[in-house]
Amino acid sequence: MVPNLSGKRRTAAEIMKVGMSRVRIDPESLDRMEDAITRESLRALIKEGVIYAIPKKGISRGRLRLRRRAGIRQGRGSVKGAAGARTGKKTLWVNRVRAMRSRLRTLRERGDLTAENFRRLYSQVKGGQIRSLRHFREVVKEISRR
Repeated sequence: MVPNLSGKRRTAAEIMKVGMSRVRIDPESLDRMEDAITRESLRALIKEGVIYAIPKKGISRGRLRLRRRAGIRQGRGSVKGAAGARTGKKTLWVNRVRAMRSRLRTLRERGDLTAENFRRLYSQVKGGQIRSLRHFREVVKEISRR
């Protein structure tokens, strides 16, 4: 029958300043473990090597080194801007608005739009009332029919 050594394992973990899961006991010396009652006797067994701690598991940095060597830098430090700024919604909106405004300018210069209509459409573009270039063209067509 295997003796219950959980209390001694816990005490040994405290002495070695490691977690209980890292404490290992030599199966050949179980009878000596049963006799060890005090912390002092556990310290003696640790010194002899009957009780030992397995090494801490690390995280392999090998793949990171390969990426660095290849010139790929994808750490948190290379990310620019807030999460909302990287989604691209604002950029898409800016591009749409710029396209519509340039179209407005050309229409005004050609004389297809009056100053009043230009101002109204410009405000609608800015306010997001006109959704896209296609919608913009439909609105302009509607105005030119009147």
